Order: sequence, then structure tokens, then C-alpha cells
Amino acid sequence: MSDGDNHQSTRRTICNVCERPATVCLCDFIPTEPLSTTTQIVILQHPHEQRHRLATVPVLNKCLRNCETLIGRRLRHGDSDLLDYLHDQENPNESIHAAFLFPATDLNPSTEINQWKSSFGDDDTNRYVLIAFDGTWKHAKEMLYASFQFVSKFATQVCLTYDVNVDGGTIFNSDLILRKEPFGGCMSTMEAVARCLRVLEPNGIEIESRLVQVLKKMVSLQASFMKPTNHRPKLLKKGKDDEKMSNS
Repeated sequence: MSDGDNHQSTRRTICNVCERPATVCLCDFIPTEPLSTTTQIVILQHPHEQRHRLATVPVLNKCLRNCETLIGRRLRHGDSDLLDYLHDQENPNESIHAAFLFPATDLNPSTEINQWKSSFGDDDTNRYVLIAFDGTWKHAKEMLYASFQFVSKFATQVCLTYDVNVDGGTIFNSDLILRKEPFGGCMSTMEAVARCLRVLEPNGIEIESRLVQVLKKMVSLQASFMKPTNHRPKLLKKGKDDEKMSNS
């Protein structure tokens, strides 16, 4: 067998439908027909995230019909017809409400999404646009700051429940987490969108359940190829360590 033949035989087989390696295929869990929502989702995905094997956005796009993904480091005029329309309105459409999802920062407060949605009442004509930033925590913050001047003109910063004082979860202690999260309440883009749609959609509980089911299977398949690790305990700084020794 030639080296070329050997290379071909060891190459991973990719599913033609879900476009994932055959060993972690999700076709049995992704909805046959993408789920329809009245909410339009727009995701800005960092270029590095586009190539990451654990990215959830490609799977989310196959699950939802009204989901637009933009690749880049910032949102600006010309990237999206929908966002351009919202930005350019002289007399904003009072039935369309836009929000971008991100925890509060020192400079920018954030409204909990339930509270934000409740502020518009129960009018059936309300329509929502949800903007999310997909990347590492560091990249997401950079994308937010770069996009803020544009999106803040027509969208409100909203958040889900989070706690920066609690350590984030890992794939070893959660069936919904693919990568180590920086603090409590952080989650993948797919889970965050699912939680938001639970609030924004009339049949949000059902939509959230379908998306979470797919995500759980994705995490389960990935976890089956990983070995648990024993995390080293955090070491005390030298000064505190000496103080502890002297008091013992």
C-alpha cells in the first residue's frame, strides 16, 4: 500500500448531512426540518471559532430556520440586511425589538432577558431579533466592544443569569458544556440561544427542549472520547502559605 493510500484510509469520514465526523454524527437528533421561530437570530462568529471542532453554531444553524451567521470580529453596516434595516430606521418599528446577548460590564449594564421581554407586554405582534457573539470569552468581549457603537443604536444589551464569583463548569461535570467556562452561568452559544428562545417564543419550552437534546448528545459523544483528569488543587501564594504554616 502506498503512503497516499494509507493517508486516505486513515482520514476521518465526514457525514454528508450534519457535516461532522461519522463517529460523532448528530443526524438522528438534529430536526429533519429546521425549527421555525418568529425570533430572528444573528450570530457573529469569530474566524477562529469557525474552525474549532467543538463549535456549536454549525449545529445550531442546522436546527433553526431563522438563524443567520456572520463571520468576523465586529458588526458593522453592510454585514446584514436585517441589522442595516434596524440601524437605519428614522422611525423605529415599535413591534420589532432587538437585543444583543452579553453579561454586564463595568461600562455597559445588562438587563435580564425575562425582564426585557416583559417590558413590551403580551402583545402578539411583538417580534424579536437576538444577536449573539460566538467565540472564546476573550474574543467575545473584543467583538462586543468593536461592535458596540453600531448595535447599541438599535439593540438593548441583555443577559441570562450568571455569577462571576462562581467557577465555570467543564465537560466532566455537566452534560451541556463542551469546553471549560470562565464563570458560573457562561454557556455555549447553542445553549444560550436555546435559553433565550424559551423566553421569547410562544412555544419556547418545546424549542429549548429540542435544542438542548441535540446539545446533550453532542457533549455525550465528545465526552466518550475523553478521559477524566484530576485537576491539581490551587496552590496558595507564598505569603499566605507561610502564614498558614506559622499559625498551625
